[in-house]
Amino acid sequence: MPLTDLPEDKLEMPDQITAWQTAQDGLNRLTKSSFPLPEPGKDEVLVEIHAVSLNYRDTEVAMGLYTHHKAIGSAKVVPCSDMCGTVVAVGDNEPGHWHVGDRVLSIFNQTHLTGQIKERDMASGLGLPLDGVLQTYRIFPVTGLVKAPNYLTDEEASTLPIAGVTAWMSLNGMKPLDNGHGDRQTVLLQGTGGVSVAGLQIAHAAGAKTIITSSSDDKLSRAKSLGATHTVNYRTNPDWEHVVMKATEQEGANVILETGGAQTLRKSFDCISFGGVIACIGYLSGKQDEPTDRTNVNVLALRRTVTLKGILNGPRDRFEEMLRFYETKQIRPVVDKVFSFDEAREALQYLYGGGHFGKVVIRVKS
Repeated sequence: MPLTDLPEDKLEMPDQITAWQTAQDGLNRLTKSSFPLPEPGKDEVLVEIHAVSLNYRDTEVAMGLYTHHKAIGSAKVVPCSDMCGTVVAVGDNEPGHWHVGDRVLSIFNQTHLTGQIKERDMASGLGLPLDGVLQTYRIFPVTGLVKAPNYLTDEEASTLPIAGVTAWMSLNGMKPLDNGHGDRQTVLLQGTGGVSVAGLQIAHAAGAKTIITSSSDDKLSRAKSLGATHTVNYRTNPDWEHVVMKATEQEGANVILETGGAQTLRKSFDCISFGGVIACIGYLSGKQDEPTDRTNVNVLALRRTVTLKGILNGPRDRFEEMLRFYETKQIRPVVDKVFSFDEAREALQYLYGGGHFGKVVIRVKS
């Protein structure tokens, strides 16, 4: 439906949209630009963006460091992938998808709707290579959105597309956390960033034992208040893998959300259970191993019959599955700090500094 065909009360929209852009040349060098308000075409909707949640990936894009996938664009791009907003115009599409006024969330890879992600889906990633959501309005395909939970604020809901879904797939992608046999699983979460805190909330709500690491006792105390069974300060306990083994009576963790990378993966292999899953999510401690003699990963995996699984978010249908779980358990995502739209650069710098607990959000619509 053209914008001019909308009811009069839906026409209170500007002629221009405002967007932040990055040339992938530094966190301080984002620029703000204006463009004509787009009109949705066939099977498209126009969404007014209310809140944008930041991910570590967004800082890498802005610094030109997100280079480990083939489907990487090099042009100026609108960053960020996670938003909560409202449908304000609907193009020509079959009835029943979306209506004006629907509150929606973006999915990360816009064509990844079900099953295993394929290389072609990487070309549909928001915030690189496609323009992302750090703008006031954006066109989406009708399949590129899911319904936002009514009980969550815009800021809370915006945190779910990457952090929530990545944690959900880490815990339930290979086998369900709740296997129906009453076996209480143990989940190890590294750090207190967005994915780890979401994983802690999901695992706790599912009845799992949880162990979480951090260098901050204050953050560990906050994790305890969210239901963490055990906490480990990895500064005062650098051999934290032994602490994990002791806490699990030498069984090890059934699932590990591996966010550290170079300096933590070996430790994860040393405290995983037999048949456990190490979900490789991030690399905050580095992408390159130290040039020292190490046991081959093949042997490390064999030693305890481990599954090492790379997690790159999840499909739309698993996102909707996760949302049903959130709604049933009434999980409220943890928002550490909210910045204004004009403070986008400061928000990215704050996230990159690593002092946050949970998610950092930009409020686009004041």
